[in-house]
Amino acid sequence: MEQIGHYINGAHVSGGSGRTADIYNPATGEKQGQVTLATKDELDEAVAKAAEAQKGWAATNPQRRARVMMRFAALINEHMDELAELVSREHGKTLPDGRGDVQRGLEVVEVCMGGPALLKGEFTDDGGPGIDLYSMRQPLGVVAGITPFNFPAMIPLWKMAPALTCGNAMILKPSERCPSTSLRLAELLTEAGLPDGVLQVVNGDKEVVDAILDNETVQAVGFVGSTPIAQYIYGRAANNGKRAQCFGGAKNHMIIMPDADLDKAADALVGAGFGAAGERCMAISVAVPVGQETADALVERLVPRIEKLKVGPYTAGEDVDFGPVITAQAKDRILGLIDSGVEQGANLVVDGRGFKLQGYENGFFVGPSLFDNVTPDMDIYKEEIFGPVLSQVRTDNYEDALDLVMDNPYGNGTAIFTADGDTARDFAHRVNVGMVGINFPIPVPLSYHTFGGWKKSAFGDLNQYGPDAFRFYTRTKTVTARWFSGIKEGGDFHFKAMD
Repeated sequence: MEQIGHYINGAHVSGGSGRTADIYNPATGEKQGQVTLATKDELDEAVAKAAEAQKGWAATNPQRRARVMMRFAALINEHMDELAELVSREHGKTLPDGRGDVQRGLEVVEVCMGGPALLKGEFTDDGGPGIDLYSMRQPLGVVAGITPFNFPAMIPLWKMAPALTCGNAMILKPSERCPSTSLRLAELLTEAGLPDGVLQVVNGDKEVVDAILDNETVQAVGFVGSTPIAQYIYGRAANNGKRAQCFGGAKNHMIIMPDADLDKAADALVGAGFGAAGERCMAISVAVPVGQETADALVERLVPRIEKLKVGPYTAGEDVDFGPVITAQAKDRILGLIDSGVEQGANLVVDGRGFKLQGYENGFFVGPSLFDNVTPDMDIYKEEIFGPVLSQVRTDNYEDALDLVMDNPYGNGTAIFTADGDTARDFAHRVNVGMVGINFPIPVPLSYHTFGGWKKSAFGDLNQYGPDAFRFYTRTKTVTARWFSGIKEGGDFHFKAMD
């Protein structure tokens, strides 16, 4: 059985806490490894070493830091299949999904190749008599990333690539359920030329998270996970004087207008609702057809598509649509929410509760489920299910559909399918959600834009990747300079305009 430790100062270390967490194969339910959980003292030691290494890394000019990202990107491409299999082995997602996980992280690394352009300051020549003003973007020092199980490659890359490009050192605490991908990425960064200690991968649980939040050297924390933990981390980080960007849960709706292409809408819903077994914060979990005819026609198209979905382990090949969920506890929670939907009066059109796969009876598989006639007071509507369950909430008109999205406490992503440009434009302008798709079901922005939700889906005023990441991981210093050649002598004790 594999024993997994930490990655400190460019080398694997076993850790000495004596505490471990089990790593399971989600397809078989078997324990396939153990990861060591660090202590507070081990975390503090890793931070101290990172702080020392960061001094030299910050002094390295931005172009040379960007060249490390160039080599890192090349190595990720070279090892794409290996990384995808690591993702799939511990998470359970299919190999195409595993490659997509790595690819979307790689795209952020590629943007960081151009980091010097995003780190430029501003300059004002002759702002006053003989006075010039200019600003500089400088690294924060040591920062931390706390990342979830559902994207073992993408989200660590979203955190580490911009932070390192800006000249910071990073403490990365990946999910203890899927630690191997982050450790392999750390090895590749060392191979790409990142100095030892600039990235430290410390595996752990709440003890390590609290140690990160309380360590005075750590200047900023980025987190992705559930909303309650996002709120906890944001509050404790802020109380300790740290910057924080914390991204939480979601309940993403897709409105389907009567003029929409319903075949395309149904295809989009099946992919966005059931891909990766629904374990992604941008999954569409609520379909909102406008009008009873639209709702009836949409269900008619959804059912055969859902019933044809192939569920299986990643080892079954490329034609598997989605795999198991991450743990037995996650499976039990999803099944319990499906039970509650039935008990509370929703119509279970496709029932995935009894799904069994021969040879994988102990795996954490849940078949795809479709509910119709769901109402906002039901648990399956209020809770983020994070599983292969799609709910349909019927509405009579566009305004009611828009209100449903607007009134939801989460605001991560949303979409509308329509052939009417005015409706689409109105929706994009009015909806209080951070990422909007128009005839596009999972509107994750490209890596040179920025990713972030609103309402209870995000805490903090700067988003992930893109220009916001470079703002988050740097401080702005503004210099006002005057040279005395040609300037009359004499002191001036008054605060006044420079001109």
